[in-house]
Formats: sequence, structure tokens, C-alpha cells
Amino acid sequence: MSAVMISRKVTRKWEKLPGKNTFCCDGRVMMARQKGVFYLTLFLIIGTCSLFFAFECPYLAVHLSPAIPVFAVLLFVFVMAMLLRTSFSDPGVLPRALPEEANFIEMEIEAANGNVLAGQRPPPRIKNVQINNQIVKLKYCYTCKIFRPPRASHCSICDNCVDRFDHHCPWVGNCVGKRNYRYFYLFTLSLSLLTIYIFAFDIVHVVLRSVDSGFVNTIKETPGTVLEVLVCFFTLWSVVGLTGFHTYLISLNQTTNEDIKGSWSGKNRVQNPYSHKNIFKNCCEVLCGPAYPSVLDRRGVMLEDSSSPAPSDASAASTNKGSNPVSQTTKSSAPLIPNEHTPDEAKPGIGAGTQKSASSPKDEKPPSPTSPNAVAPGVIKESTH
Repeated sequence: MSAVMISRKVTRKWEKLPGKNTFCCDGRVMMARQKGVFYLTLFLIIGTCSLFFAFECPYLAVHLSPAIPVFAVLLFVFVMAMLLRTSFSDPGVLPRALPEEANFIEMEIEAANGNVLAGQRPPPRIKNVQINNQIVKLKYCYTCKIFRPPRASHCSICDNCVDRFDHHCPWVGNCVGKRNYRYFYLFTLSLSLLTIYIFAFDIVHVVLRSVDSGFVNTIKETPGTVLEVLVCFFTLWSVVGLTGFHTYLISLNQTTNEDIKGSWSGKNRVQNPYSHKNIFKNCCEVLCGPAYPSVLDRRGVMLEDSSSPAPSDASAASTNKGSNPVSQTTKSSAPLIPNEHTPDEAKPGIGAGTQKSASSPKDEKPPSPTSPNAVAPGVIKESTH
């Protein structure tokens, strides 16, 4: 018979997390799988700023003020920090229910709804909770097997339920939710300022050069400035518009998902229970509220049991034979478990096994030939030795 050796393998929890996310740096970085647009965002920001630092900043620092490139560098660093903070952080993903928890929730739902007749549609799986004297419905997620908290929603791209879900932004390569919304807003706000800053000083640079060499010659001498103006012009409207839209949502303490669905539009006489009816208080709650910890524990340790076969009996017997020859001579030739290959005269009887355990080797006598439990004398002789 062969034994099984069990060894434990240490893994991190992020390696077993469901959903469509990618992790880097041992689970510290969490992003969506579709990162192509995020790389485009990095290319546009870094490329435009590199052209500005290479062509405009040296001229403006000499003819206007050396503070212009310094402020541009600070603004660029802040934009990149907010972008990476938004893209690499957990937006507020909620863990899925364990099998035991999912079964318990199913039992609760069946007990509450009762037996549903065949052919009838089961009632919707919702729970009603009261928040600031307002009834809010909690919907059941069939993928995560949980009742989603208020303002949470399931992202179809990342395949996760996100707390205070705002939207999935491909430009940052991540969902925008409870834990990274303020960084997303600061990113759009600072990017708007950086775009306006570069666009304005590009125009100033062209005007100053045009005084000396003319407008046409200036355009020919500074092709990088022309490219920057075009990029900033087409980017400015979308970035500034997005920042203005989210400023409006923050003033109402509302998310993009709630605004699109019209959750608090007032058509059903449902008011926003999360609004403080004050713009300043709403902005302070969203932008200056506490930093919420992640509930995933991505870098937690999991122990997995992995089995491996141990050395077989044949190898163990050969080892014992070389090390202890005395024990080998006292071993019975009959196998522990009789099988179809064992001859009948070599199979120990039930009574013989009982008698052998009850009596000592000196007192043991061969049974009479008429005994039904009689065994071959050769077997008894071998066992007494």
C-alpha cells in the first residue's frame, strides 16, 4: 500500500480572485484587462508635455519668466500621480459570496418567497432598506451571489460588483468607484488646467515669435508647437466638459450611474437620500471624506493542500531488509489483505487470527483436523517463528 504526503502551498488571495482584472507587483496594482486606451492616455499626456518642455519652455523661460516651466512640471507630475492612483487602485470591488453564504441566501430567499408554481415567474430578488427616511432597494447579483449595498452596481467589463459605482473609464483602464473617485476627479480637473496652460502658452509662444520673424515663418520653424495646439484644441473640450459634468454630480452627491438611470430624477417622487441639500457639504463628503480600506485583502495568504505519493511498500521493504534482517524473518508470507492472486491455503482464517492474538506463541498448538477454522501447518509454523 502506498501513502500520500500532503504539503501546503502558499498563495496570495489575488491569484484566486474571480473577475476580469489583472494584477501586478504581487497584487498591489489592480487594473482592468482592457488597457489599450490607458496606454493611449499616457502617450498623449507624456508626448504633449515633452514637446512643450522641449520647444516652448526654453524660449518662454528666457523671454517671459522661468516660473512658467517650473509650474508646468509641477502640474504634469500631479496629473500623472492622480492618473496612476486612479488606474492602479481597487475602486471598491466587493467580494463574492462563499458557497456556504450563497446557499444560506438562497434558503432565505426561498423561505421569504414561498413555493413558486411551475410556469410562474419568481418574484424579483430585492430587499428594502431605509436611508434618511427614504426607502432604497437592494438588488440581488446573480453573478456575485450577494445583495448589493446601496449605490453599488455590477460592472460588465470587470465582472465585479463595485461599491458606489460611478462608471467604467477606459481612459484610466479601471472602474471608478468608492475608493478612487476623488482621485479620478482630481485627475480630470488637473488635466483640464494642464491642457489650458499648454494651449495658452503655445499661443503666446507663436505670437512672440511672429513679432520678429512673421507668422508663416514661425509656423515653419516650430512644427512641434502646431502639433501641440491641435492636440490641446481637440482634447480641451472633452476634458473640460467631463470635469464640469463631474463637478455638477459632486455638488448633488450623485454618481454617473445614478444620473444615467434617473434614480433620483423625481419622476417616482424619490429624492436623493445621500444629498445634504448643501453644495459645500456634498463636495466635502465626496472629496474630503475618509479613505475607505479595501475589503478584498488582495495580498492575504492562502494555504492550499497539494498531495504527492510517498515511497511504496516494495521500496520500504527493501530498505528494511538491508537495515534489519531479523525483522524480515519474522514477517508472515500471507498478505495483509487477501486477493484473487493469493492461494487458498495461504489465506489466514478468521478464527486463526483471533486465536493467534489471544494466545502466546509458546502455548499455541496446531488445531485438530476436524476444526472448521483449520489452516495449513506450514502457515502456523511460519508465524510461530
